[in-house]
Amino acid sequence: MTRAQLDKKPVDVASMFDTVAEKYDVTNDVLSLGQDRLWRRAVVKAVDAKPGERILDIAAGTGTSSEPWADQEIEVVPADFSLGMLRVGRRRRPDMAFTAADAMNLPFADESFDVVTMSFGLRNVADAETALREFLRVTKPGGRLLVCEFSQPVNKVFRTVYSNYLMRALPTVARRTSSNPDSYVYLAESIRAWPPQGELARIVEAAGWQQVGWTNLTGGVVALHHGTKR
Repeated sequence: MTRAQLDKKPVDVASMFDTVAEKYDVTNDVLSLGQDRLWRRAVVKAVDAKPGERILDIAAGTGTSSEPWADQEIEVVPADFSLGMLRVGRRRRPDMAFTAADAMNLPFADESFDVVTMSFGLRNVADAETALREFLRVTKPGGRLLVCEFSQPVNKVFRTVYSNYLMRALPTVARRTSSNPDSYVYLAESIRAWPPQGELARIVEAAGWQQVGWTNLTGGVVALHHGTKR
């Protein structure tokens, strides 16, 4: 079975996600105790897309994160570099424009989108700041960024409990639900190694985004980072 490492070589990460594509959504629902549904709704609310806007949903996987906009008849492009994920998504939702794309080298023209959003994918990119600059390039002036990513719980006691769950319980549960449970060891490690909210905000600003801030969800387990293009 394929398991990516923390150097996050694109071919390794893509191959890993290819192996978990079929059961990815079900496994996430189980591992998050259903919280992933609440997080997705929070993303949709924060983006606040309007008819006529065009959204790039990068690292969309099977398209679960893109469906709310498609269902509202708002143009959304679900993009991912895992062909396995895209195949599952196209089978589920042939009406959506699934596109193979590398976050660090997007196949889109400058100023193509009103909104760029990425849920639970930025920490899997080899160079987050490079990806964020690419997001800026394809965003129209005045456009918006919304990054939903695992973060650090603000309560120290809860942070300890959460960290123990990640490294011990998560891989155990994944063995019962995932087609590649070893991949969830990498996912747990990547979450623990990811920078806290304030540090990520500084990376977003360094990439050129303005009015950067964040909102914590589930006590900081997840954070929504947002910004605008000048």
